[in-house]
Amino acid sequence: MEVLELFLSAVLAAAFCLSPSLVHAQDQSGFISIDCGITEGSSYNDKITGIRYISDENYTDAGVNKNISPKINTTGIDKQYLNLRSFPDGNKICYTLKPLRSKNKYLIRAGFLYGNYDELDDVPKFDLYLGVNWWETVTLTDASTPFTTEIVHLLSSDSIDICLVNTGFGTPFISVLELRLLDDRTHSNVSQLVVGRVGCGLALSHLIRFSVDVYDRIWSPFRLQDWEVKQTSYAIESPDDDKYGVPSAIMQGAAVPINQSDPIVLPITRDDPTTQVFLYLHFAEIENLPENQTREFNIYVNNKLWRGPIVPQYLQRTTVSSITALEGSEITVSIEKTINSTLPPLINAIELYLVRKLLQAETYEDDVHAVMNIKSYYKVKRYWQGDPCGPKTARWQGLNCSYDAYDPPRITSLDLSSSGLTGEISPDIFNLKMIQYLDLSNNSLRGSIPDFLSHLPYLRVLNLSENELSGSVPSELNERSKNGTLILNVEKNKLLCSSDCKNKAIVPVVATVIPVVILVLIAVSIFWFCKRRNQDTNSGGVNEHTRAPKLNERHFSYSEVLTITTNFGTILGEGQFARVYHGYVDRTQVAVKIFSPSVAQAYKQFSDDAKLLTRVHHRNLVTCFGYCDEDSNRALIFEHMINGNLEHILLDRNANILSWQERLQIAKDVAQGLQYLHDGCRPPIIHGNLKPTNILLNENFQAKLADFGLSKILTIEGSTREYIDPEYYVTSKLTERSDVYSFGVVLLAIIASRPVIDGDQEQAHIIQWASTLLGRGDIKGIVDSRLQGDYLLDSVWKAVELAMACASRASIKRPAMTQVVMALNHCLAMEISRVDRSEGTIEMVSVNFGTGVVPQAR
Repeated sequence: MEVLELFLSAVLAAAFCLSPSLVHAQDQSGFISIDCGITEGSSYNDKITGIRYISDENYTDAGVNKNISPKINTTGIDKQYLNLRSFPDGNKICYTLKPLRSKNKYLIRAGFLYGNYDELDDVPKFDLYLGVNWWETVTLTDASTPFTTEIVHLLSSDSIDICLVNTGFGTPFISVLELRLLDDRTHSNVSQLVVGRVGCGLALSHLIRFSVDVYDRIWSPFRLQDWEVKQTSYAIESPDDDKYGVPSAIMQGAAVPINQSDPIVLPITRDDPTTQVFLYLHFAEIENLPENQTREFNIYVNNKLWRGPIVPQYLQRTTVSSITALEGSEITVSIEKTINSTLPPLINAIELYLVRKLLQAETYEDDVHAVMNIKSYYKVKRYWQGDPCGPKTARWQGLNCSYDAYDPPRITSLDLSSSGLTGEISPDIFNLKMIQYLDLSNNSLRGSIPDFLSHLPYLRVLNLSENELSGSVPSELNERSKNGTLILNVEKNKLLCSSDCKNKAIVPVVATVIPVVILVLIAVSIFWFCKRRNQDTNSGGVNEHTRAPKLNERHFSYSEVLTITTNFGTILGEGQFARVYHGYVDRTQVAVKIFSPSVAQAYKQFSDDAKLLTRVHHRNLVTCFGYCDEDSNRALIFEHMINGNLEHILLDRNANILSWQERLQIAKDVAQGLQYLHDGCRPPIIHGNLKPTNILLNENFQAKLADFGLSKILTIEGSTREYIDPEYYVTSKLTERSDVYSFGVVLLAIIASRPVIDGDQEQAHIIQWASTLLGRGDIKGIVDSRLQGDYLLDSVWKAVELAMACASRASIKRPAMTQVVMALNHCLAMEISRVDRSEGTIEMVSVNFGTGVVPQAR
């Protein structure tokens, strides 16, 4: 969520900017107060609040302690913000807080101050999760201004995970984390983000928290310019059945309109009409009115009577609150005196909360216990923290999960290969009942292969190779591998027997059993080979080009290429090194890339590259059906992409305009293709020539990458310079981060529908052009004007920031493609939600109580 305006700022910034009154320590039972980044074992009492802060050593096992830069002005900075814990490694890092009281409500508060601790002058942005559900996006305005967020949450168990998720925009960190046990009557049972909690009569330099507020809620001053403040020194009593616990010190001041005939107006504006808020208004008469004076008022919401008439009692608090959440794109609360009232309305304190719907289910409990025990048994050295499967974009490394709209996620894949495992195969694996893929290869596991592996009903792949296992392979596993229901690999276990060890004839076992389907394919291939030979013999040696080749063939003759293209009859495109022709293979449209003779002669590794292309398959990579390598004739046969290349779609003003959602989907397709090349191929494949002309679109506008995996001579010399990683010209080396740079440039082109080099612009390169507009805050100037504002602005911001991060000149600052895909998923989800609702933004609230005097925005 973006920074909320005046009212939210008044509360959350005040926790840092204002000075609370000196208090004495009181009961802190139900409190957890963590100063993140202080020395292990250390603790202290805060000099102002008396709250005892402890180290975070018992709550997380990741990260490094850091101090903010001494160049930052520390005047007025709370001690908790002078240090922090940074998490340079791991995608998701969690604090596990326990033991807590299950079925009780807690106020959870997290604070962040960057303080240029790493001397990079690069303020990070990352996501904060409550368990598996998104809580907030930590968005700091600068190095010296804090970001604080609070949420009221009903616990379902005796623990809670507070997780920081790296979204590719800098290293996550945290300064302070606090939990406060609340009275269960204070809020509804839905989770609520604290938008504002203010005292309308507090002095502008005053802040109330513990121990004046026994729950350590932060109350800050707030007023509008047309308000007058009245105060009393007498205590304000609470009702006998009080469930709100508003401190007397908050209620001893009140605001009234300067013009006594005016109402008190509180406008709450929001961009998302479906977001719900709870409102609490607190009143107390602080003047001992004479008999001829009365104060009576009604409360209206959007000009409809909400509560009233209300007559506040002298020195006694009255609270008016939402029974159900208020909803609407604009909510105007108006407090107006009745016709019988001689005095204007007043208000002492306001609380505003945003309903945060936490709908993502946690991983199935038995699966969690099983994988936690596996982690403990093997002492797994990975950043396995928080929920194994959630959030989906930050599940544990080595895990895959199934996600259903109604049921909790289940673990379906566990990859612990090359993880330094010792001991026997853990029996807790048997409790992963839905597991389909299990890889424990290349470790030092000993003992026998347990029978329980035979009884995992959904197990389809089992890799136990390169261990020190002994004994016999269980007969049921052997049987399942033979009938093709299990792919089993137990090779390179020197003490393992193929079936039984009665004869003590221990032999190396290679149990990678070829599935039945592969055997059938081999038989079919032999059959067709023999049939073809017979046909050629019987026909007296008919030329090969008279026979239509099959799609499953990989090596085409030049005569077959001529047949496929009808003697090169229809050209689809032409580049520096090749021409592309339209053709048919078995009634399937194909594109045939014919390399020029000069390139064909120099391209010595063509055959190896071509064979690689035919083996790489992904939904976002153009499929290579085969190749021709005959004398000096070299060609590649690809699937035909009917909508051509992305550059044509972006720059042709006669083409259909891509919507913002379609642009994000195309960008995600491209990112997923690169992610597969980098992470799904062994060894990784570097594209090296990513640009819009090498991004092709099928009939559904699904984007697929072309020209990947070709020789370096064809990637670099054939690349357009403006897409190439600047570091290449220094190192002469291409890396995965080189592709990330190219993707950043492409993403900007997708957003802007603009040439990467524009000679008419002062900043010719698209990166320079976008940087200039960003410096002015002109995000709308970057987006294709033809969209006419039909997009979620927050989604655009995130996409542009992602593009600029990818296109960083220093490769170390660029995110990995995994992080890029995660960020684009986030952008796309927000835009899809907007489109589904036809208007508004997602998770975006703007609260504006006028132009009153409040602390500066956080």
